[in-house]
Amino acid sequence: MNRAERVGLLGLGVMGRNLALNLRDHGFDVLAFDPSPTARAAAAALGFALADRPEDLAPQLPPPRTLVLLVPAGAAVDEALEDLAPHLRPGDVVLDGGNSHWRDTARRARRLGERGIELVGLGVSGGEEGARFGPSLMVGASEPAWRLVRPLLEAIAARSEDGSPCCARLGPPPAGHLVKTVHNGIEYALMELLAEAFDLARRSRGSDHETIAELFETWRRGLLDGFLLRAAVRVLRTPDPETRGPLLASLRDVAEHKGTGSWAAIEALERGVSAPTLHAAVDARLLSSAVELRRELSPLFPSPVARAETRRAELESALVAAAVAAFAQGFALLRAAFAAEGWPFAPLLVARVWRAGSILRGRLLEPIARAFERDPDLPCLLLDDELLASVLAGLSDLRAAVSEGAASGVPVPALAASLAYLDGLASARLPADLIQGMRDLFGGHGFERVDRPGRFHDLWRGRPSKGSP
Repeated sequence: MNRAERVGLLGLGVMGRNLALNLRDHGFDVLAFDPSPTARAAAAALGFALADRPEDLAPQLPPPRTLVLLVPAGAAVDEALEDLAPHLRPGDVVLDGGNSHWRDTARRARRLGERGIELVGLGVSGGEEGARFGPSLMVGASEPAWRLVRPLLEAIAARSEDGSPCCARLGPPPAGHLVKTVHNGIEYALMELLAEAFDLARRSRGSDHETIAELFETWRRGLLDGFLLRAAVRVLRTPDPETRGPLLASLRDVAEHKGTGSWAAIEALERGVSAPTLHAAVDARLLSSAVELRRELSPLFPSPVARAETRRAELESALVAAAVAAFAQGFALLRAAFAAEGWPFAPLLVARVWRAGSILRGRLLEPIARAFERDPDLPCLLLDDELLASVLAGLSDLRAAVSEGAASGVPVPALAASLAYLDGLASARLPADLIQGMRDLFGGHGFERVDRPGRFHDLWRGRPSKGSP
């Protein structure tokens, strides 16, 4: 793409406006539209050319046209494509940079493809700052569309330490949004793990915000260093201009969400992939919204009495083990989903794309990338010696953190889910044998044996308990 050529941009909210600035910084001419007069005025003040209507964008762009959508996922994307499609021609490319569901992207790509128009499912991570100065870009596109938009996307993407752009084609159009969905599921998990460590330090150990910030700051020397840890420290140290105390103390304890974490959890259920930490993180946000019920029940429950022998966990190593488990679940989900859809999976590319610009960027991605360099077909991150060593080093502390939470009455669902995941994978035999037996007893579903192949059924003539069948 010639950088002197004009790019169309539909959507001038926070992300759209900052991406427009990023594009202009790299030599691209931007023609934009937004239905909001306020957004248009803000863009005009920054010197951007504006279209009067969305349908006026395409005629003012040189063919093959490139348009970027940064509108809310869902109906708004379909409406935007309806406005644009009649004015597009074969060979034109539309990039959906919102958090669209990958199945919607697949549907839209098929419909536009019937007219020869390319749709790119563009997963964008990095928030407002990333859009402005360099996001992580997870690209789902056909090969022809990728060849056309690659110069643009690589120009505006974040750069890793070796200077390479954190941008890659990961598969066909839906793949970009599927990877972004799983990215957000892992993001939910890591945020919840940090929040649980904060809560243990605050409620179980009685630490104030600055003491916790200092604790978190020490973790920057190790594998936990990254964007989310630094964000947590910044939040902990921000004062409230009204109360003069920590601003965090004035925040309502309800974690909102936009659905992508839930999509990742649902995807795992539908694919039959164990992802308990991702599920726990979503459930914790849902539980936080039950504010009135929590306030009503809180005084009705007895306060736990911590046992003297409960060991205080070394939270840093506990969180490292739990975070590796969360990443292991996310990559296992991606591998299963790509296999089911028949798409080649390149986990090393995914890890490299997340190294800079993304919300997940941090030191832990370095050993993850090394693991996939050693074995691109690695079925589970825990089978890598380096990552397994990190987990084993923190396993006893993870166990202690979960025990400490239970003893002190501080809920640690994501830490507990990670521990259960690791304990489950470490169990050569699980109690699923009893579940299989019960399913066969009341449903005749059959079972498999450990001593010979085949499927079996039994009449279960054992002595029943009182009142049982």
